[in-house]
Amino acid sequence: MATAAEGNGDNNWWVAKLRTYDLEGGERVLLAPSYQMNFPRVSPDGRTVAFIGGVMSDFGSVGGDVYTVPIDGGTPVNVTPGYVGSVTSIAWRGDRLIAGIIVAGDTGTATIDPTPRRVSNVRVAPQPINAGDGAVALDARGRTAAYVSQTFERAPRIEFGPLGAGRAVTHDNDALIPVTTARDVRWTNEGYAVQGWLLAPRDAAVGARRPMIVSIHGSPAAAVTPRFVWSGTIRDLLEAGYYVFQPNPRGSYGQGAAFAQANHKDFGGGDLRDILAGVDAVEQVAPIDDERLGVYGHSYGEFMTMWTVTHSQRFKAAVAGAGIANWSSYYGQNGIDKWMVPFFGATCYDDPEVYDRQSPIRSIKAARTPTFIYVGQRDLETPAPQSIEFWHGLVAQGVPTSLVIYQDEGHSIRQPEHASDLTRRIVDWFGRYLKAPTGDGV
Repeated sequence: MATAAEGNGDNNWWVAKLRTYDLEGGERVLLAPSYQMNFPRVSPDGRTVAFIGGVMSDFGSVGGDVYTVPIDGGTPVNVTPGYVGSVTSIAWRGDRLIAGIIVAGDTGTATIDPTPRRVSNVRVAPQPINAGDGAVALDARGRTAAYVSQTFERAPRIEFGPLGAGRAVTHDNDALIPVTTARDVRWTNEGYAVQGWLLAPRDAAVGARRPMIVSIHGSPAAAVTPRFVWSGTIRDLLEAGYYVFQPNPRGSYGQGAAFAQANHKDFGGGDLRDILAGVDAVEQVAPIDDERLGVYGHSYGEFMTMWTVTHSQRFKAAVAGAGIANWSSYYGQNGIDKWMVPFFGATCYDDPEVYDRQSPIRSIKAARTPTFIYVGQRDLETPAPQSIEFWHGLVAQGVPTSLVIYQDEGHSIRQPEHASDLTRRIVDWFGRYLKAPTGDGV
């Protein structure tokens, strides 16, 4: 049992079908839905296939409802309809499923009974858990588990025991000192319940007003969940004295299928309004200087950064990495165009208007925010011409900007010397325009 599609390349995942294979080499298509599938799992009695289904924007970013279908074929049944959360992994134990879940920004486990279509035994906490390709490594009865757990303020450790009540069995990372204190921030906007994480510098003085960077996640179907801040840009920003706000606006996992699909045909619309409302909520609970706000994102987060600086004057500096300025030209440039159809409702050739009106370049004359742009030379997912196009537009409008294209890099900047250079440039750019509380800000 597997999800599969003919041909090579990441693009095929969005059109993969659920297939069965026998030991003699036979193959049969069991299901070919319009949505994406992940974690196909056959029940112990061999009669039923369960899988996670939903509109997903990246293979490794899993979230959706759980469906079952008879292994001999038939109509799939959603066994978690209306569940206000996202299922991220599943494993059969008897006639039930143990699921990894995201609920708002928290993660945990739940038991799913497919027959009455019921979710029970929900256990969530502000700490991600994972083991192999699922949330937990279960015993045969599904009662005891081993898993890796971590938070923003506690480094990863292995825990073991009953689901929801495991105890630490490793202590190798106990001495690591966190660089942040985290706060779960929740707000409502336009009828949606929204959540995000506010990270404060560990040494932030009580009451002292600080600048803040809004870091917008990519995918867009994803969610920020607690992860120990080992290294990288977020750590460097915290060490430079910034608060960092990581929102999960509409389009994110964790609030159910309707919330995850609420940005379809509306990229940059409701999700930006959710983020701006989230900044307001943060300023009610933390000493943030509203005159020193920055925005940062990579991939879809970079599109959101480009969209933000062409639709809001609230931010005084921006960093946009590996993003999309023009959805119409992007459709013909990238190597994974299949992901776009579920979100836009049609191909660019069938409905060019929906692509055009969500393109930041169409609003470039409204841009005023100094913006640093970077991209990998060999990025097939968000090709460099997209970054060049937006940079050119900013130059034409007289907006302070800088563009770096990293040689031989792909969608992520991985070479150590390039990664170090990029982080330095990001911190310096924000320091120049936000007057960082520590560091030289050059």
